[in-house]
Amino acid sequence: MLLIKGGRLIDPSQAIDGIHDLLIEDGVVSGIAQHIDPPEHAEVIDATGMIVSPGFIDVHCHLREPGFEDKETIATGTLAAARGGFTTVCAMPNTNPTMDTAATLEYVLRKARDEAAVRVLPIGCVTKQSKGKQLAEMGELAEAGAIGFSDDGNPVADSNIMRQALSYSSAMGLPIINHCEEPELFHGGSMNEGWISNRLGVKGIPNSAEDIMVARDIDLARLTGGRYHVAHLSTSGALELVRRAKERGMTNISAEVTPHHLTLTDEAILGRTAEGINGSGAYDPLTPAAYDTLAKVNPPLREQTDMDAMIEGLRDGTIDLIATDHAPHNRTDKECTFHEAAFGISTLETALGQLMSLVHSGAIGMPLLIEKLTLAPARFLSRNDLGTLKQGAPADITIIDPNAEWIVDTTQFASKGKNTPLQGATLKGRVYATVVAGEVVYQ
Repeated sequence: MLLIKGGRLIDPSQAIDGIHDLLIEDGVVSGIAQHIDPPEHAEVIDATGMIVSPGFIDVHCHLREPGFEDKETIATGTLAAARGGFTTVCAMPNTNPTMDTAATLEYVLRKARDEAAVRVLPIGCVTKQSKGKQLAEMGELAEAGAIGFSDDGNPVADSNIMRQALSYSSAMGLPIINHCEEPELFHGGSMNEGWISNRLGVKGIPNSAEDIMVARDIDLARLTGGRYHVAHLSTSGALELVRRAKERGMTNISAEVTPHHLTLTDEAILGRTAEGINGSGAYDPLTPAAYDTLAKVNPPLREQTDMDAMIEGLRDGTIDLIATDHAPHNRTDKECTFHEAAFGISTLETALGQLMSLVHSGAIGMPLLIEKLTLAPARFLSRNDLGTLKQGAPADITIIDPNAEWIVDTTQFASKGKNTPLQGATLKGRVYATVVAGEVVYQ
């Protein structure tokens, strides 16, 4: 038995927000009350001054195994997830081999059972080898345990292939998760197209690359009735397209946003140590800190107006949930020229600290943040046993110290991926403990 006492318990699934004790027995939630006397032999965690919530769910991360174990493994990635408060993670299929067969999917599930610190749910490929030419055996993947389909990293560029995938989706009820980028507009780009890319002399990626594909996919979702999910939304134009579609009653559309697209702009590429010119507050991009490959991500960090739009999209419900897009890389992938550097940020262990900056600034409320990390992704997965602290539910719990200040030190990361532009930054808000099925996996 485990008793968590005196914390501010926030459970959007039950509209609970108040000081409560939480009792766990045999791996499930046993009871919630304002006061519970500690049972004999129960372990007690004092959560006074902390926030107790259902375990976080990440519907979009890269565990890299099989094939890229130099970047991450299921063991290291899920330990990083536990440190970040995530009790369930959905693994993207761009492994080697890709998760386009039941055999590869079953390998990931078997490896997760043996080595994972948290629950792992696999995502299957939309097309064979994620090459966009021929549909994968989606029915077979669904039977093997896929919770959705994506060629993430490779947008489904062929409109007819996307139409077919969405048609299958309508029959299976599983989402097609598309990395929305028009390849011809993206080709050769390394960062957001704007004044910073111009000043640095780096080929940019225009917002329209995302907007055009989101518009196409929404129309195909309307045509087929399939479930369509926009991965890592980043532009105000794409957000408005999703908003209008939902206003028209398209309940088969959903969208996610990442912590970095909510808290960082393309100015991060100028380097965190860049100083203002003559005290004016303007950046001089031509310093040794510029061309920061650790801030190179796909879709790219956008301008302030786009970031502000993402926050508003969270508040008004256009954006359904927050997902990390945890993308670990090894040193050689980032210690190179900006053009050669791999896209991606290691996010699992900094996600909460980044997101808490929005709470501390008043941009969003704590209950909304918890909802977007728990109940909303559980609904996306059609799982009423996750993202909740209802009696009898698996005891997946995250305990948060909202005021703990800490310095990001990538040498202490559980993840093999040390690639974050936040190295050395001070964040406020940290995971105190993570519980999976009643077992404390991180404290």
